[in-house]
Amino acid sequence: MRKISLIKVSFCFLCAFIPLREGMVLAQSPAHVLEITLPEALEIALSAGLTVKVADMEIQKQKYAEKGAYASLFPQIDLLGNYQYAVEKQKMYMDGVPGMDQGIRVGRDNLWSVGVPLISVQLWRSLKISAYDVELSVEKARSSRIEMRYQVQKAFYAVLLAEDAHAVFREAYDNALRNYHDIKNKYEQGLVAEYDLIRANVNVRNAEPNLYDATNAIELSLWHLKVLLGINLDLGIRCVGTLSDYDSSLEEEYLQIAFSLEKNSDLQQIDIQQEQLKKLRQTQIAEYFPSLSAQFSYQWISMNNNFRFGDYKWDPYSTVGLSLSIPVFSGGKRFSEVKKTEVMQKQLNLQRLDLERQLRLAHRQSTDQIRTCLKQYQAATAGVNEAEKGYQITMKRYETGEGTLLEINDSQLQLTQARLNLNQAIYNYLIARSELEKIQGETN
Repeated sequence: MRKISLIKVSFCFLCAFIPLREGMVLAQSPAHVLEITLPEALEIALSAGLTVKVADMEIQKQKYAEKGAYASLFPQIDLLGNYQYAVEKQKMYMDGVPGMDQGIRVGRDNLWSVGVPLISVQLWRSLKISAYDVELSVEKARSSRIEMRYQVQKAFYAVLLAEDAHAVFREAYDNALRNYHDIKNKYEQGLVAEYDLIRANVNVRNAEPNLYDATNAIELSLWHLKVLLGINLDLGIRCVGTLSDYDSSLEEEYLQIAFSLEKNSDLQQIDIQQEQLKKLRQTQIAEYFPSLSAQFSYQWISMNNNFRFGDYKWDPYSTVGLSLSIPVFSGGKRFSEVKKTEVMQKQLNLQRLDLERQLRLAHRQSTDQIRTCLKQYQAATAGVNEAEKGYQITMKRYETGEGTLLEINDSQLQLTQARLNLNQAIYNYLIARSELEKIQGETN
């Protein structure tokens, strides 16, 4: 695989992100045309495509969420401040002490406290679920790359098909124009009738619309490819290669086709979701068990009748303890949550079974399409060879006066159709192969 040169990439992104001023047109000179191969197009799309960037950001988001879950395992430290004003002070009574039967008021007007409570809550059961969220995001990102690879391949092959079709129609137009000039010379020499000249001119006119349509098809397919690559639509690019470059390996590739769903991204995503539900059910069942947590608190307390803070006397106050929570009754909430998760697990199992069946059906359709395209390619190849011979024979017959212009037109039409059929067969084969690679989760 040929690497993209630094100059190519720099020029590509420079043209992609420099906006054109109103009324400004980018000159389409050879210096402004970026030649790109299929591996280079895939590399650009997988590194600069917006869909891929969004998927990568989703991975980062889930990683931050996982870090937030792990942070819950560490002690939570908060600085607390509290102020209270005693409107009515408490009374203290001491039985058997003279003069204390009426009680005495204790405390002061202002109560200040500053504390540093530390609370540690264990969340081990939920951490694995967060880890699966990250794993699921990574797999979704891989799925986005597989889909992007498939779309870029389709767009690139569509450009090659449009260019090859344009070449076929261009050759047909050139042949019609060349025949017209030959017949015109013969007509001026009195060797052919005016009808042949008119018919030759009509053939040229009939070939022009097909040529214009083919030119427009190239432009449209290039726009689609540029959107997938994330580059400016005004940037001139040219896809290197032709569909005929792939015809030599069609039969060999067909014999090497092997089917496996081990790398299929959709199935792997469902497998990750199944593991998530399994951990979620374990977490919900664990809510039936008692939980134990540790608490520690340290405070400084001061009471005064004024606001002269410099004269305050602060006394420390600290506690340490354990908290045991035993679940007794929740109105059936925990039971319902477990049953709900079990139903979700059954749903996911059925969805996986249905998806696997659909993928196997898609595989059979793709392999059958590949087999059909291979037969079409073989038939179209033979058709092109016969059509080329027929056209050459027809031209010789016309030059010697044994043939007619109608025979030339018919052989030209057959040759054009045969070449279009050949290109279409190769294109259909490449698309079917790309679909099969997408089903199997191929990334390279």
